[in-house]
Amino acid sequence: MKLTGKVIKCSDNIDTDVIIPARYLNTSKEEELAAHCMEDLIANFSEIARGAILVAGKNFGCGSSREHAPAALRASGIICVIAEDFARIFYRNAINIGLPILECLEAVVYCSDGDTLELELSEGTIHNIMNGDIFHAVPFPGFIQEIISEGGLMNMARKCTEVEGI
Repeated sequence: MKLTGKVIKCSDNIDTDVIIPARYLNTSKEEELAAHCMEDLIANFSEIARGAILVAGKNFGCGSSREHAPAALRASGIICVIAEDFARIFYRNAINIGLPILECLEAVVYCSDGDTLELELSEGTIHNIMNGDIFHAVPFPGFIQEIISEGGLMNMARKCTEVEGI
């Protein structure tokens, strides 16, 4: 799967309360979550997120285990999150809802806000179109790539039950 988007860069330790503030957790409507995603960190995030790649430092998605956080990012239009590393519960929640994520320290260090990246998820390659740099993340195994390409674990399960006639 190939993705292309502009970088929105943020720092280390972005927690789930920054991604989607607790005051908006009374809804699961994705359009409302998208409208408030990252608003306390980047005021115009909802305007610039569509088709963008979020590049963050270490421990992205730390804090609570709320599934609203990756859902808000996906609904806002973020097509992938690249970080040095992810909090484990965010990592799993992102896969479960089909939000592509990659761990790559070099991309975090050498990409800047506004750069254009071209990603090949199946290979884990990150190509910075602006300066020609190419970085390598460890790609997910095939079954996880399939979950992401199907839009998440629930969509994958629906597809499997339809195929098997369950």
